[in-house]
Amino acid sequence: MKPIEITDENFETEVMKSGTPVLIDFWAVWCGPCKMVAPIVEEIAKDYDGKLKVGKMDVDANPQASMKYGIRSIPTLMVFKNGHVVEQIVGAVPKKNLLDKIVPHVA
Repeated sequence: MKPIEITDENFETEVMKSGTPVLIDFWAVWCGPCKMVAPIVEEIAKDYDGKLKVGKMDVDANPQASMKYGIRSIPTLMVFKNGHVVEQIVGAVPKKNLLDKIVPHVA
């Protein structure tokens, strides 16, 4: 499954009320490192389909959630579980590093 688009409007429903853990990639179109991490995020979405909801949030188009969670550098990836941030990864990191942080929160 491909990552879903997370917006300020659907954040509450898709993330805070999700029954499964959620990985959000906070990114922007102009961000080079974001483009480097995007294929990894897509692989994770496919590999963990049904166990982890994966979404992408454009920080330029959705400033509310970005401000609420203090996004100052992108890409920033956050794992939410039961409406709470349980992991935060800043920068373009290798897939193994992402999985090391994500897998412990996946059922």
